[in-house]
Parts: sequence; C-alpha cells; structure tokens
Amino acid sequence: MSKDLGMRNSSADLGPGGIETSGVVRYNLGEAELIELAVARGEASLTAHGALRALTGQHTGRSAKDKFVVRDATTDDKIWWDNNKSIEPEAFDRLYADMVAHLGDRDLFVQDLVGGADETHALNSRIVTEYAWHALFIRNLLIRPERADLESFLPELTIINLPSFRADPERHGCRSETVIAVNLTKGLVLIGGTSYAGEMKKSVFTALNYLLPAKNVMPMHCSANLGPKGDTAVFFGLSGTGKTTLSADPARTLIGDDEHGWGEDGVFNFEGGCYAKTIRLSREAEPEIFGTTERFGTVLENVVLDENRIPDFDDASLTENTRCAYPLHFIPNASSTGRGGHPHNIIMLTADAFGVMPPIAKLSPEQAMYHFLSGYTAKVAGTEKGVTEPEATFSTCFGAPFMPRHPSEYGALLRRLINDHNVNCWLVNTGWTGGAYGEGRRMPIKATRTLLTAALDGSLESAEYRTDPNFGFAVPTAVTDVETSILDPRSTWADKAAYDEAASRLVGMFIDNFEKFEEHVDGSVLSAAPAIRAAAE
Repeated sequence: MSKDLGMRNSSADLGPGGIETSGVVRYNLGEAELIELAVARGEASLTAHGALRALTGQHTGRSAKDKFVVRDATTDDKIWWDNNKSIEPEAFDRLYADMVAHLGDRDLFVQDLVGGADETHALNSRIVTEYAWHALFIRNLLIRPERADLESFLPELTIINLPSFRADPERHGCRSETVIAVNLTKGLVLIGGTSYAGEMKKSVFTALNYLLPAKNVMPMHCSANLGPKGDTAVFFGLSGTGKTTLSADPARTLIGDDEHGWGEDGVFNFEGGCYAKTIRLSREAEPEIFGTTERFGTVLENVVLDENRIPDFDDASLTENTRCAYPLHFIPNASSTGRGGHPHNIIMLTADAFGVMPPIAKLSPEQAMYHFLSGYTAKVAGTEKGVTEPEATFSTCFGAPFMPRHPSEYGALLRRLINDHNVNCWLVNTGWTGGAYGEGRRMPIKATRTLLTAALDGSLESAEYRTDPNFGFAVPTAVTDVETSILDPRSTWADKAAYDEAASRLVGMFIDNFEKFEEHVDGSVLSAAPAIRAAAE
C-alpha cells in the first residue's frame, strides 16, 4: 500500500496484522490540513494569532501510574522492574485486539516520523491517532522525513493512540481505564483513555532509552545548544527547573529542548520540535518561546483564552502544566541539523525550594555521576494537591519515568563519556535563596544567566572557589555582575541556624535516596556523597 500524502480506506498497514476500519485513514497530512480538520471536527479552536488550542480534559499531564512494559523473554533481564510496572504478553495482546475492534468506523490520522537526528541511531516511528490535533502535535515534535522518503518508510516503532478507548483492568492487566502499554519486543505502544498528547512523545523517548545504551549511545532527558565557537552544552533538569528556558539563549544555537543522544559523533536531538511549559510565560523574559505561541502551526495545550481568544498564560485554572508544541524552526536561532559535537559543558539544573544550594557549583566526574543518579529538584506548595511545604523530588537520571534500564547503566555510560571527552560539569540551582519557598526569593534569572554564560565561555574557570561544607562541591566566591551574597546561600539567610537545619535535612534526603544505588557504584562515587559538616560562621 502506498504511504504518501492522502487518504486510504479499509485495511490500513498500521500495526501487526493490519488494522481494520471502515473510516478514513489520512496519511502524513501537513499542518494546514490537520488544523482545518481539527477545527471542523470540534477537537480544537484557533487563537487570535492563529495557533491551535486544544483541551485534554481529565488528564492534563502524564499518567505515570498507568504505564506498563511487557515482561517477556527478551525484556525480563534488561528492564529495571523496580521502576517499571510489568504487563503480561497475553494481556497486551488482548488489549491490542480490543483496541483494534474499538475502531469501528472511526477516522484515523497517521504520521510517519523519525526519532533521532543521527541517521545511524534514528528510530522510524509510525503514530496512529484518532485526533487531527494529536497528529499535528506529534508532527511538530518529531523529525519529519523528506516527502520522497515516505514511500519506502518502514516503521520500527508503532504507537496507536485512542483516547476514546477505555481499558478493562481485569481483562487487560492494567490499573484503570487509562493505559499506556509498551511492548519493546514488538516495537508497539498502545495508549488509551487519555487525551494528553505528551504520552506519545514520551513513548518514543522510552523506546530510545531502551534501545540506545546497547549501542553505546547515551540517551538523555536534556536540552542542548551550541556556542559561536562550536562548543556544545547539555542541560539536564526536571520539569520546572529551566531546562527549556535556559537553553533558548539568543547568543547560542538551539539543538533541542528536551531529549538527546550522545554517541560516537557527539550530541544529536531525538526530536524536531519543542514542548515548552507556558504557565506565566512572558514576552519580556522568554521572547523566543513566547513568539512561537503566535505562530500558525503551534499547538497550545490547556491554555486559557480570553474573550478575544488571546492566551492568558497566567491563568492556571485548568492546570499548571500548560504547554505549547512547535517545530524547532519556529525558534530563530535553532539548528537545522539537530546535531552538535561532544559537549564542552554539562549543566545539571535543580530548583531547590529549601534555599540550601548555591546558584552554581563545579562537579568532579564522580560528583556528576552522583547528582545524575540522584536527579534532585523540589516541588513547591500549590503545584500538586496535598503539597503544603517544599518537598524533595529525586528522579534518577533526571527522567526516571522514561528509563527502562537500571539507572546505573546510564550513569556509568555518562561517566565514561565525561571522562573520555574531558567535560566540565556544573550544578545550577534555579530555585530559592535567602530562605525556603515562602520565605526566601526565587534565584534571579539574570544571575543564573550570567553564571551560565561565565561557565560556558570558560571565564568561570579562573574564579576562586570554596568547598561547600555540606555537599563538597566547588563554589565560586565572586563572579562579575552577580551579587556576592547569593554565591554563599547561608549568608543570605537571616537565621543561620535555620539554614543549617535545612541543609542537614536536605543532605539526609540525598543520603537516604542514594542507598538503593550504593551496591551499583564504586567507592569514588560513594565518596562524592554529601555529608553533614560544621558550617562556617
């Protein structure tokens, strides 16, 4: 069957054994047609500036507790089952059969796309959806092959996404009516019962995280950019730490904002687009990202519109997790290749809501592995139901929900690459200073950008450093155009004893969290752990 642009009926070559539908199957439609159909079908609406706004209903974020990986002879000894819930092959097969039967006369949208800008390690991915706006979303997020290449496109991963399908936990071996079932042996992902589009993007990432380490390629939940001298920088960080914001630097070329691989030829983007948070987005603070929200082709997810259909990015009444999805070329200084050399610098971002960590610290390779495996940030009050005070979050490798393999496998690979290529590693706190959340203030973004610039251009190498008494890493004592006080977080607290208590609590959380990794790392990494020491007066 030809797979060029257009419509096909009846048996569609979409998954194992084909999928039967009496509806219309639309292959590889472009942005204009998908937007027309999304609006005509009542799936989404246009904003005053021409972007497409869609609402996802009950699910405004990923359903992490509803994600399962098929446990079979191939995956049994390769998956980190402490972190990944299993589903039996027979239950998966019943789920697949029931999803296919559910189609009936539904129309389908198919996009043939690629995960990975490095052709050697790219993953051909076929995404089958029942929503036109979902097809546009994933078309924005992944890499679009040349039209001439679509005729011979052979998918290695197929994602079938049917929000209208409701799973049966007893029959399908899942937890609820929502399910994300990943069969890594068959290269097939089934998504049902959720309209949140990010599930598709992260399913591709999960597959790459499984496949690439066996090829000595490091998959990374990170953004990356390229300096004017060709120096690549990688930014690790969990949601809300500034990964997308800080990598969108007008003085540097953006390689990508969320997912990359690091292989024998350097860094490469997994994606062809960006999925940026928009809550409290402003034209002044983030002009490049804000500009994409006024472009035809951008998808706004769960963003509130006013009576004139102008987005209100300060309105979190639907969710704090408002997003925009746009192709990479909407950013003026984005890379056209999605490629960069081996990193000169690695930045690990954390939003420390306890107000304990300095705004920047230099890490040894062993400290880098320790903090990579820890993956620390903090939630603040109000962001999630039941969170009333700062709460530590440890997401190993800065992306535990998407890591099928044991984190020590990724950590060892990263440490080797850091050593092989003599990479500078930095820990950057974009969280609070002068006190915990609610008492202190957010780290000034101007200071963060100044410190990052100094790290990336090499000028921070000549600074004087002190050793942090709790975490043991090196902290600069003075940097031009940065308040000296914030470089020593203890000095910014009015109550020094309260700082010491907060630091002691946080160090204890790090130590407790790392216990599960102790048997998987050597003594040099264990010696990089923080410890309670007497703080200087």
